[in-house]
Amino acid sequence: MQVMDRLRIKVAKWPYALLSVTAGVAAFGAYTSMYAFRKAFAAGTFTGQQYFHVDYKVWLVIAQIMGYALSKFYGIRFISEINGAKRGVTILMLIGIAWLALLGFALVPAPYNIIFLFINGFPLGLIWGLVFGYLEGRRSTEFMAAVLSVSLIFASGFVKTIGRTLLQVLPINDFQMPFLMGAIFAIPLVLFVLFLEVVPPPTAEDIKLRTKRKPMNAEERRQFLKRFLPGIILTLIIYVLLTVMRDVRDNFEPEIWASLGIKGTMIYTTTNTKISVIVLIAISLMILIRKNLRAFSIIHLMIIGGCVLIGASTILFSLNIISPTAWMTMTGLGLYLGYIPYNAIFFERMIATFHYKSNVGFLIYVADSIGYLGSVSLLLIKEIGRPNISWADFFKEGVVFVAVIGGVCAILSLLYFLQSARKGNKGEKSPRELNIQPV
Repeated sequence: MQVMDRLRIKVAKWPYALLSVTAGVAAFGAYTSMYAFRKAFAAGTFTGQQYFHVDYKVWLVIAQIMGYALSKFYGIRFISEINGAKRGVTILMLIGIAWLALLGFALVPAPYNIIFLFINGFPLGLIWGLVFGYLEGRRSTEFMAAVLSVSLIFASGFVKTIGRTLLQVLPINDFQMPFLMGAIFAIPLVLFVLFLEVVPPPTAEDIKLRTKRKPMNAEERRQFLKRFLPGIILTLIIYVLLTVMRDVRDNFEPEIWASLGIKGTMIYTTTNTKISVIVLIAISLMILIRKNLRAFSIIHLMIIGGCVLIGASTILFSLNIISPTAWMTMTGLGLYLGYIPYNAIFFERMIATFHYKSNVGFLIYVADSIGYLGSVSLLLIKEIGRPNISWADFFKEGVVFVAVIGGVCAILSLLYFLQSARKGNKGEKSPRELNIQPV
């Protein structure tokens, strides 16, 4: 512990820009490594296996998402109350449990090994909040969060590409490959987490600009939800829709591309890398906006723009004006332009705008718990109600719904928070004290 403290003191003397870049890269590396333990199985196809008239891979996705969703409900309390000193050890312990679950998945025959994907999903659902806790409440949070959030896009395609390659070059099957992926990424994971551990806490200037972050007890969480309930309801509607379709794209990307007549191991990485770069630039530029309410408003516009892009690209694809590759790229970009802000900067700027002493992890886990529950529900509806529809057609119908309903709710959310910021409530600080400025 003394060695870590000394390293933390040395790192604190680094130039702020260098520290921000390095912390962002470490967070990106840690979460990308985690994805190898979570999404490697999605690179497998498990062709021809069904149980109770439901595709075996769908059972695997449902099992993991169920574990993930339950961990999000647990994380509402766990992440909001955890002591920062325990983050690193907790991350490694949770991913270690997930890795052991992948060993069980490899050794136990189907369909009995489905339970191990549930066990795998539960601990991994807590990792995002733990990693983000190193980055929030800083004047460079947008940049670091953007770098971290790109891992959600990049790692998905990257892990699938490596997984498909391993299946082609090594004498292993779909069941053994996920555990091997974990072994490949174990050492990088440890190294990235160790560096996150030496990132110093927010400075006095960070706290002044972004509000102090602190653990929240049950009563504080209840009061926060009560204060912003209309806006949080609208936020949850948008986030559930984005999470559901992002999950469909993430888990069944090989099947969607195949339905469109496009095959190849590199298509996942190529497409998602382009999306990653655009989203990284868009979110990173938010660091240039110091006024919190203005930034919060622009984030809403980014989400609205993502919904518009989803709808417009789907219309163009339906009219055969753009290619399947262009459509998948544009819909993916639109989904992530809406989805990533909620995981990175939406709640960060919300807290800073209203100067509520709280933490981003609590809000992300409220949204995630509902979002992943929606993902499970939609998969069951698809497999039971419309089992014969292709994944490409299912995805196409879903993104149209997201574009319309999500866009409307995002506009209403923007109007609500603008009115709330300007009007204020009795007993709160004045707009001058809250650093609230008109857009």
